[in-house]
Amino acid sequence: MMIRIFKHYLPIQIILLAAVDVLILIGSMYLGVEVRFIGGDLGGPETILPIWPKAGSYAAVIFTVMAAMGLYQRDLFEGRWEYYARFMMSYAIGLIAMLALFYLFPGLFLGRGVFLRVINHDILRQRVLVLGAGSRAVQIEPILHKNFLSRKFDVVGYLPVGASHSAVAPEKIIKYEGSLLAVATRYQVDEIIVAVRERRGGNLSMEELLECKLEGIDVVDLSSFFERETGHVQLDSVNPSWMVFSDGFCRTSVRNLIKRIFDMAVSTTLLLVTLPAFVITAALIAFESGLPIFYRQVRIGECGRPFHVLKFRSMQTDAERDGVPRWAKQGDSRITRVGRVIRQLRIDELPQLFNVMRGDMSFVGPRPERPFFVRELEKQIPYYSSRHTVKPGITGWAQVRYPYGASVDDAREKLQYDLYYAKNHSLFLDVIVLLQTAQVVLMGKGAR
Repeated sequence: MMIRIFKHYLPIQIILLAAVDVLILIGSMYLGVEVRFIGGDLGGPETILPIWPKAGSYAAVIFTVMAAMGLYQRDLFEGRWEYYARFMMSYAIGLIAMLALFYLFPGLFLGRGVFLRVINHDILRQRVLVLGAGSRAVQIEPILHKNFLSRKFDVVGYLPVGASHSAVAPEKIIKYEGSLLAVATRYQVDEIIVAVRERRGGNLSMEELLECKLEGIDVVDLSSFFERETGHVQLDSVNPSWMVFSDGFCRTSVRNLIKRIFDMAVSTTLLLVTLPAFVITAALIAFESGLPIFYRQVRIGECGRPFHVLKFRSMQTDAERDGVPRWAKQGDSRITRVGRVIRQLRIDELPQLFNVMRGDMSFVGPRPERPFFVRELEKQIPYYSSRHTVKPGITGWAQVRYPYGASVDDAREKLQYDLYYAKNHSLFLDVIVLLQTAQVVLMGKGAR
C-alpha cells in the first residue's frame, strides 16, 4: 500500500519502518536510564517524564541522519556492503552529533532485520491482476521484486484484452470467464492494473471496472502504478491525456513563495557554512592551473529561458577548444587534479548558490542542461521540454535517484525522475531530496 504525503508517494512499509526505528531509539534511551540507575530508585512519573525531551531529541537526530544516508529508500538492497556501511555511518554520525552512549545499537539493527522480514511475509502481500498481456504489461512484474522495501505484490496473472499480441508466458495468462469481478473474486485480487493503451473495444468494460471498484478492489492505470511504485514517471506508459487529467503539475503563487523562502534559507545557510571551502578551493585552482577560478556557461532554465550558471572550474581552460560540446566521461582527461577532487565532493557546484539567490535556479530541481544538448534531446526524447516547467536545481530527485548521466539513454532515464518531480514537487519532497543529497556527497555517487 502507498500513502501520498503532499503529492509524494511513500510505501507504508517505509513509514512503518521509520516508526519502528523511532520507537526503538526512544526505548534505548529509557533502557539506558534503567541501566544507569540499576538497583536504585527511579521514582515516579516526575522522574521519568523529564526524559521525554532528551529521548525525542536523540531519536530525531538519529532518524534524520539515517534518512540522509538513504536508509529509507525503497531501492536500497538489504545484505549488500553498502547497506551496512550506510547503517554504521549514520549511527556513528548521529552519536557524535548527540554525544550519546552506544545504547541498544544491536537492538536497533536486529529490530530492522526482523521488521523487514515480517513486513515482506507472503501473508501481507497484495494480489494483483493485470489487464493486458502486451509489451507494457510485461514490465510490471520485474519491479515488484526489485526493492526489498517494495516486495509486497504477487501478480496472480494477466488477463488479455482484445486481440493484442501476448508478451507474457502462456502459463501466466488467465482465461476470461464470466465477468471481471468473477475473475477477481476467484483469484482473491486486491488490485487491478489496467495495462492497455486502447481501452475501447475488446472485452474491457468500464462498467466491469466500476463494479470491481465498488466491491473494494483498487483499480489503477499503468502510468500511475509506475509513478507510485518506482518514484518516476515511465515514459513508455505516459500519454498526453494522463498528464492533463492526473493530479499534479501545479504551479501556484503560494507554492512558488514557499519554495523561494526555502531556497534562500538553505542557500544562505550553506554559503555561510562552506565559506572556508570556497576560499581553499579558489586558492587550489589558482595554484594548479591559474585563472579563471570560476567558469560561466549558458544553461536552459525555467520555461526554456537561458541563464549563465556559475561553477568552480574543474577542467582545463581549453577543454572544448574545438567548440564542440561534450558530456563529461568517466576518467575524462580534461579534468584537472583539483577538479577531480572537487567534483567527487561536489564542491564545484557550490558557486551555483549565487544562481539560486539571483532566482535563476532553485536549490532542488532538474539539472540545468546546455542549449546544444537540450535541442538534441528534445528531438530524441518525448516530453523532454516538460522538465523546464520548474526551475533547475543544484540537486534534484533525478540526481539522488540516478547516477551521473552522460548519454541520451541516461538523459531519458533521468527525465523520468525529473517528470515525477515536476508533477509532484512540494516542500516535503524538497526536504527529502535535501536529506538524500548528503549520501550522494558522502558516498561519492555519480561523480565524474
